Amino acid sequence: MARAIIADDHPLFRAALKQALSETLGSDVLEAESFPQLMTLLESERQIELLLLDLNMPGNQGLTGLTAVRNLFPDILVLIVSANENPDVIRRAMAFGASAYVPKSAPLPTLKAAVETVLSGDNWLPEHLQQTSASQPDSASVDFATRLEQLTPQQFKVLSCIADGLLNKQIAWELQVQETTIKQHVSAILRKLGVINRTQAGVIFKEMLRAGDDTSEA
Repeated sequence: MARAIIADDHPLFRAALKQALSETLGSDVLEAESFPQLMTLLESERQIELLLLDLNMPGNQGLTGLTAVRNLFPDILVLIVSANENPDVIRRAMAFGASAYVPKSAPLPTLKAAVETVLSGDNWLPEHLQQTSASQPDSASVDFATRLEQLTPQQFKVLSCIADGLLNKQIAWELQVQETTIKQHVSAILRKLGVINRTQAGVIFKEMLRAGDDTSEA
C-alpha cells in the first residue's frame, strides 16, 4: 500500500526520492510527472498521507498546486521540494499549509529527516533558514490562506477559473453546472475573501500564489 506520492517532472530526481522514501516509509511510493496526473492519483488513492510537491511542473505554477491540494485533500501532509529558495516564496508556502520546504540541493539524508519530522507532527525548514525571515509568518499570506480555507472545493475551483480569466458561462461549461450556480459561488467567494469584485479576487489569488521571480527548477 502506498503512503506517499512524489510529484515532479524530472524522472531521475523522482527515482532518487523514491528510493529514499521507500526506505523511510517502508511502503510503495507513487509518482506523478504532472499536476493533472497527481490530482487523478489523489482522487483514486485515498490512503495517501504524504505528498512531495515540485513548485513548477506541468499543470502547476507557483503555489497554486499547494493550495489546491490543501483545499481538496486537507489531511495530506505536503512537503515542497524546490530549487527555488526565495525566502518570500518559502514564507508563503508555509503560510498556505506546507508542512516542510526542502531545497532540491539538500542531500537525501536531509530529505529523510524532513519526512520523519513531518510525519511526527512538526513542520520542517532547513537549518540555514530557521533563523531567517523565511521562518517568520507572512501575515498577509496567513490572512489570505485563512480566507481560502473557508471556500468549499467547488468554490475553490471557481476561483481558480476566475483567476485564469474565464467568464461565468465558460466556468459553468468547465464544471458542468448551471451558470446561475456559478453566480452563487462567485457571490460567496467575494464575501469570504472580503473583496468587491471578481477581478480583484482573481488578481489577489494570482498575486498571493506567485512563486517570485526566481522560478527556475533544477
